[in-house]
Amino acid sequence: MPAVKPENIPPLDPTAAAPFYRQIYDRFRDAIASGMLKPGDRIPSARALTKELGLARGTIETAYSLLAAEGYIQAHGQAGTVVSPNLTPRMSIASLTPQPELLRKDAVSFRPDSILPFQMGLPALDAFPRKIWARLGARCARAMQPSDMIHPPVYGLPSLRTEIARYLQVSRGINCSPSQVFVTSGYRQTMEWIGHALLKAGDRVWLEDPGYPPTREIFEYMHIEGVSVPVDGEGMVVSDAVKLAPRARAALVTPAHQSPLCMSLSLTRRLALLDWAARNKAWIIEDDYDGEYRYVSRPLPALKSLDRDGRALYAGTFSKVLFPGMRLAYLVVPEAQVERFERVTESLSAGSPGLTQTIVAAFIAEGHFARHIQRMRKLYAERRAATAAGLESVLGKYVRTDSQPGGMHLILRLRGNRSDRRLAASMREQGLYAEALTNWTTRGDGASALLLNFTNIDSRHTAENFGRRILRLM
Repeated sequence: MPAVKPENIPPLDPTAAAPFYRQIYDRFRDAIASGMLKPGDRIPSARALTKELGLARGTIETAYSLLAAEGYIQAHGQAGTVVSPNLTPRMSIASLTPQPELLRKDAVSFRPDSILPFQMGLPALDAFPRKIWARLGARCARAMQPSDMIHPPVYGLPSLRTEIARYLQVSRGINCSPSQVFVTSGYRQTMEWIGHALLKAGDRVWLEDPGYPPTREIFEYMHIEGVSVPVDGEGMVVSDAVKLAPRARAALVTPAHQSPLCMSLSLTRRLALLDWAARNKAWIIEDDYDGEYRYVSRPLPALKSLDRDGRALYAGTFSKVLFPGMRLAYLVVPEAQVERFERVTESLSAGSPGLTQTIVAAFIAEGHFARHIQRMRKLYAERRAATAAGLESVLGKYVRTDSQPGGMHLILRLRGNRSDRRLAASMREQGLYAEALTNWTTRGDGASALLLNFTNIDSRHTAENFGRRILRLM
């Protein structure tokens, strides 16, 4: 039975025609009618509300008497005053939320606050080592000192920056110092910092097509033009990019697994990009969002590990390898650009929560991070195979699954003249998540395909059941 705190009562208006007791009555009545206050919820005592609002107790008691007389609230002695348990609100809170049928059929959120089958961007939440995390969290919280409770360092906690640098040296072949590592609150903030530090309004940036849609929006807000560059089996076609925008100031690529088609950028293309950047004093932004998850061989070294001219920036994230709720990512910048990024960070960043950074640093330092990635790599290979087999056994006549070396999602190519946008929208209406590949292209057309995350599909049987639900929508 949750309680409404006195400080959560909206302030009263002394200039209003209605007296204070009536304003209090109206606030509670409207909250109950809208579903914000539910049957059984406890409301503040007259004494507590008197103290909070600075009014005479008789004013509060008059308002409460009206509410009780009309059946909105009941006094339960020492248990306090509650919203009448048998009351049926005239309008539930759900009715204040946009319903699926009122939303655009092709509306897609790239940060959904849900856990749905096939939801993109989510790691295997059921396999996360919560007990280890809780133990570390409790230990870090107990060890907190007053100095840990002030504003966190805007560049990131030194211990976490050190652990990230060590991890990248071993796992991704990136030789960097902790001072080159900047902790951010996520991909969007990472891109904003790069834009403010290295680019300016009117600059052009090569973007993969298809590619992650929010990237283009982020640059548009900074008045930076994204130039769509096609991809093929070897990743971004660098020769096409040079023809389209030879004087571009930067190129953003996903070399490990192209987002969303999952092919790897070939060594020839990597070297061509680095050569172009060095000759033109341009920048390469390497988005390594899930490079750890490669199933046909060992994970590839990062493109930045090949950079000898200080032109590549490396963007990583903890969202895919741990969980997105922590809102932590990181950026490795060339050594010569550290001071510039420090200035930008000091102006734009408030810092990420210190306690969360402390826990992550301990999680890495004690070996839990490396072991977790190893377990997930094995688990994801199994779940990918099971999900693909389950869906193909049911939908084989209508779809074809792309062969991919790694990543966290499947690409289901739709046979025939089926619209991926329409099917994805129908799936979301039925509680299944999907993204349409055509929403990831600048043209909005091309081959129809569904992007489906497999990390939280626990068996082939589960995939078959979901496949049957998809089949009814086709």
